[in-house]
Amino acid sequence: MINLKTRPLARIDRRSNGMSMTPEEFDAIKDWDDNYRYELIRGVLIVSPPPLRDERDPNGELEFLLRLYRETHPQGGALDDTYYEETIEVLGNRRRADRAIWTGLGRVPDPDTDVPTIVVEFVSRSSKDRTRDYVEKRQEYLALGVREYWIIDRFQRMMTVVRADQADLIVKEADTYATPLLPGFELPLARLLQRSDRFKKKRS
Repeated sequence: MINLKTRPLARIDRRSNGMSMTPEEFDAIKDWDDNYRYELIRGVLIVSPPPLRDERDPNGELEFLLRLYRETHPQGGALDDTYYEETIEVLGNRRRADRAIWTGLGRVPDPDTDVPTIVVEFVSRSSKDRTRDYVEKRQEYLALGVREYWIIDRFQRMMTVVRADQADLIVKEADTYATPLLPGFELPLARLLQRSDRFKKKRS
């Protein structure tokens, strides 16, 4: 593990993976390699490659559906905003969420102070990533006050909706999910999975 006291923090890149760091030091970083993602987990800087296309494309489709809802649905004003690749401060960590969604504020959210209403993660392939998405982030996001945590699993062909005050809801591939946090919004899970499947066919 690299300690910051032995290496000046001028810039971070893939070689910085494993560096020990405080949240304040992470927040102060101004120069980094945009080809990678950066998280601070239990005082250690984690550097990861960007998501693959079969994860980015369904995420982009979700953003399209959310913004279409806001622009065209009579109750679309419930969606305050949504951002992808959003850094979330939680329990001393800095998690990189695939998508953060704010609802019900009636104004543009301040990501530095407003807790996301919904956080979305698209599950990656490795067992370590699955544990992170299904176990670690679940605990952290609920502790932060996130109302719903959507875990979209293109490998299991389902979405798990985690809520603090209710049992988990499993949304199957053929199902359409609706949440009272976004009145009138409907998410057909198959539509997102089909976006991911296009790249699986190319690789086969």
